[in-house]
Amino acid sequence: MARSVFRGPARSRAVGGTGGGGARGAHRWYRTLLAALITAGLVAPLSAAARPRVPAPPPADLGPVTAATLDRAYAANRANAAEAARMAADHGDRRRAAVERAMAEDPARQLLAFDGRGAGRATEVFGDLARADRVAVLVPGSDTHLDSYGRLRAAAAHLHERLGRQALPGVRTAVVAWLGYETPGTVSTSVTTTTRAEESAPGLRTFVTLLHTLTGGDARVALLCHSYGSVVCASAAPGLDVADLVLVGSPGTGTDTAAGLRTSARVWAGRGADDWVADVPHLKAELFGTTVGFGTDPMAPAYGARRFDAGSGGHSDYFTPGSTALTNLTRIVLGASAEVDHA
Repeated sequence: MARSVFRGPARSRAVGGTGGGGARGAHRWYRTLLAALITAGLVAPLSAAARPRVPAPPPADLGPVTAATLDRAYAANRANAAEAARMAADHGDRRRAAVERAMAEDPARQLLAFDGRGAGRATEVFGDLARADRVAVLVPGSDTHLDSYGRLRAAAAHLHERLGRQALPGVRTAVVAWLGYETPGTVSTSVTTTTRAEESAPGLRTFVTLLHTLTGGDARVALLCHSYGSVVCASAAPGLDVADLVLVGSPGTGTDTAAGLRTSARVWAGRGADDWVADVPHLKAELFGTTVGFGTDPMAPAYGARRFDAGSGGHSDYFTPGSTALTNLTRIVLGASAEVDHA
């Protein structure tokens, strides 16, 4: 739901009048708007929102990736990105070509996976994954694709830098930017249902299994799931071997309670005071045979998550250096639960 982790509109304030009547009017307005958008998406899909397909080679044939072959995998994916950049440039898509060229030409880029076809997918590692004791996986929300990948990458880099400063001596950390699924568009049918998340969940479960293989099974893994990414994480959650599942700026998960996720992980929820997703109606209803909406607000006490202070920021501010949100996310990843500021 909503825009990607790294860019989003300011929270709307100019709806209704003042006082309680204005709040009630705003609530009705958002419900009406959501219903209108959902109906438009189901009855008359916006074909213009579909991104033109950019030609690209199939992903590199890596075979099983192990800790010993990580460097070869990174190099093979950079080479694949270089070929994708050439094909995109020949196709006339200079923006895509520039993104892929940047991935390909920097030997320090650690691409664990890359697929330049269509909207594109990429998985990038920050840190020494094979030796990491703590691993954070960033799962982004809607409208995240190769053209906008820089925002996801910046967030992962900011978190990795903060982890490196805050970790106790001898604790090794890594961060993974996981663009491992085709995210829904902000204005689309799929962004209002769990369908895309359910389709994407097996890939996330497979990736977490791979992480434990690469780290020797000793690393503590935390999933940091933003916006619609929290719906993906919720779909993958049952039985998933992660220590923490963090819902950031979540519109809901499709379950009414944290217990409904059927996970042994600690479930956290945080939302910035200026995050407009707070105004999205937390409903779940059948509309034209499709379940629309994600149910209970994860920030509601009834949901049962551990609520952390995400500061005063908006929907795109959770990984801003120096922010309250990033401070508490860092503490969660490091397992310093007692130091997390609660909301």
